[in-house]
Amino acid sequence: MSAKIRLKRFGSKKRPYYRIVVIDSREPRDGRALEEVGLYHPIGAEEDQVRLKEDRIREWLAKGALPTATVKKLLNKNNITL
Repeated sequence: MSAKIRLKRFGSKKRPYYRIVVIDSREPRDGRALEEVGLYHPIGAEEDQVRLKEDRIREWLAKGALPTATVKKLLNKNNITL
């Protein structure tokens, strides 16, 4: 099983928010996640846009989970090195 750290979309039309999840790479975008490790709310205030569980993210990265390009940008922006 290959795990990925990616976004899972929620919200209504033109008002999205995302959960940052660890999920099997074969699952669909909004499929069953192994673990939720953060939130991303792009419409919210700048300081409230991203909330991360850094310890859990680092643990999944150590296990070999690969972040998508968007998640990688969010992690870099919040000083979590890959």
